[in-house]
Amino acid sequence: MNDELFQRGLEIRKSVLGAEFVEKALASADDFNMPLQRLVTEYCWGAVWGRDELPRKTRSLLNLAMLSALNRPHELKTHVTAALGNGVSKDEIREVLLQVAIYCGVPAAVDAFRVAREAFADKDRAAAK
Repeated sequence: MNDELFQRGLEIRKSVLGAEFVEKALASADDFNMPLQRLVTEYCWGAVWGRDELPRKTRSLLNLAMLSALNRPHELKTHVTAALGNGVSKDEIREVLLQVAIYCGVPAAVDAFRVAREAFADKDRAAAK
């Protein structure tokens, strides 16, 4: 593993997803899944999210579409919250999910809209505290 790329990925991952979320994921890792945590941090966050050719907002929009198409609600919810932090508006999220309906199917979009609303509500509750 590349420790420099891991550290870069860790910084980006914490910036996008929140330090508490990432630290919890790493703290709960064990011998079985720590290699996955390292792989995701190094390659996903360090090697790809760390590239300068696309801004984080664009990467977030792409993630929302792909996670919706793949029917990955847990990851989608995490990335809806991250997208809001990367400057993506609720209106932009809605437009991505409408695009999902056309290209990936209405059931995928229905689930994605439900997950996005849950993420919005969670964020609003956290902000009200």
